[in-house]
Amino acid sequence: MKSLLSIRQLSPATSENTGSHTPSVAEYFNYSGTEGELSGGARRITITTPQGGFYVWTKRVGNNPAMKLLLLHGGPGGTHEAFECFDSYLPKAGIEYYYYDQLGSHYSDKPDDNSLWNIDRFVEEVEQVRQALHLDKNNFYLLGHSWGGILATEYALKYQHHLKGLIISNMMSSVPAYNQYADEVLGPQMPAEVLVEIKQIEAENDFTNPRYMELLLPHFYTKHALRMPMEQWPDPVLRMFDHMNQTVYVQMQGPSEFGIRGNASLLHWDRSRDLPNIEVPALTIGGQHDTMDPKHMEWMATQFPNGRYLHCPEGSHMAFYDDQKTYFNGMVNFMKDVDR
Repeated sequence: MKSLLSIRQLSPATSENTGSHTPSVAEYFNYSGTEGELSGGARRITITTPQGGFYVWTKRVGNNPAMKLLLLHGGPGGTHEAFECFDSYLPKAGIEYYYYDQLGSHYSDKPDDNSLWNIDRFVEEVEQVRQALHLDKNNFYLLGHSWGGILATEYALKYQHHLKGLIISNMMSSVPAYNQYADEVLGPQMPAEVLVEIKQIEAENDFTNPRYMELLLPHFYTKHALRMPMEQWPDPVLRMFDHMNQTVYVQMQGPSEFGIRGNASLLHWDRSRDLPNIEVPALTIGGQHDTMDPKHMEWMATQFPNGRYLHCPEGSHMAFYDDQKTYFNGMVNFMKDVDR
């Protein structure tokens, strides 16, 4: 998704598993003796890449030796800000969690080198972040939303021996299947004349045309991205879109807001056949009104040897806002079930 500048203008330490123990409030917020004590949990981590070393930003919230959740934001090129609503639910559940801006995003370094924006390098970045945060198979849960779900899937296929649990939020296992869903299901839900105009703008590669967002806002964004009137969109979501790195986004996702198109590097990504190889407990989450096919995400759960599906009947692509209680109740229950 694009920056919301135009939208606003148009819109009115490693520990042994301690089981299912839930820390007290004092224990949960005790950072004494940790690297995050001085900074309130914020930390820059040095990562190495084929183009040298860079910093990525993380922030720890809470303290639970058995449940540590690393959050992979969407985009690509999005930011941790969209996850800020997790503050309303995870502390009271006693779950330790980590905000994290991927390389190229918001608080992290933003190198001007397009060779860095590929799946394999991002996977190695996540692994370096895991090592720096001392997460391991006794406590490490990984949640990826949207593009983050692609990244989490790829990470699990290579490094699942470090994972305790995997959560794929609002992402299908196949970009071609996603594009087909957009064409055959989401598109026909629009008024015919609106869809024709959107397709014409895309065919002419006229993505900066203000008319493009004028059409998408009422007919796509507020129906499938976040089902609230634009003037009610939460502040973290608005800030996330404002801070989106469009260079990373367009290279990997493409300029279209209606599927992954053109020369996008993710165009042919498909891991559907590989899901049975992920043996750790896995939860897929889908919304009834999602940009992604909820039936496909339900099917994904059947492909994991230890899979579960959480359906958000009122939810869209950002179901952690528009079907919040369903989303967080189901996610927390999954993590606590794994922790038993």
